[in-house]
Amino acid sequence: MTRTWRTGQLAEASGLTVRTLRHWDAIGLLSPSRRTDAGHREYGEPDLVRLYQVLALRGLGLSLDTIAVCLDVGVDPNRLVRDQLDSVEQSLAGLEVLRDRLRRLADDLAADREPTTDSLLDALRAIGGNDLGVLRRHLDADQVKVLEARHAAMGPSAHYLLEIEWPELYRRAERLRLDGVDAGDPRVRALVHRMDELSTLFTGGDTAVSEGVRAAWRDDPAALSGEEVDAPAFRELADYLDRARTEGATR
Repeated sequence: MTRTWRTGQLAEASGLTVRTLRHWDAIGLLSPSRRTDAGHREYGEPDLVRLYQVLALRGLGLSLDTIAVCLDVGVDPNRLVRDQLDSVEQSLAGLEVLRDRLRRLADDLAADREPTTDSLLDALRAIGGNDLGVLRRHLDADQVKVLEARHAAMGPSAHYLLEIEWPELYRRAERLRLDGVDAGDPRVRALVHRMDELSTLFTGGDTAVSEGVRAAWRDDPAALSGEEVDAPAFRELADYLDRARTEGATR
């Protein structure tokens, strides 16, 4: 016989509160497999597996909305953990480089030596990064600060959205474009709608910031992605998505 747990039993076993489990049920994150004739929630073994996944992803600092997307679209949690680990290791490596460069500058200043232009530029590149340079050609200082602040506030979930979900949306859109699917097709407009939702998370719904970021991507997609990008093909895809965005707004 398959084992089941009432809400109180699962709360006690997991260390969560009944209120938390009911909230997660209400938002669709973790709903019980069945209810008794009397209306009591009963969680089954598949629900227990999902609860474990929710708690594991929450331990990475992901928001409940991001966890729901991750589980519902079938993103491999192992891949998410590996990608997050890679991101942390890259950040640590970058910080070590920055530390070494700043130490050299500090030594020069402590010895009353004038830092060379090359050493200053070297440190600035380590601090600022190429992607901010591209963004600053299209956004003012306050707009860049908005992006940085919202990115920082989102924590690890920002990595998932930027490195996993967003690229996957673009890959799906590119496949549709190459297959000759019209930009007004509901599948394309659904992808654009989700892209714009993600954009709102990072820009706070500021249209000018969103347009500036899109312009920066058109300008230099390789610098922003950190990878080799076929710029003409990317701009064709961007035009395709803009047409879908326009057609969606007129319907």
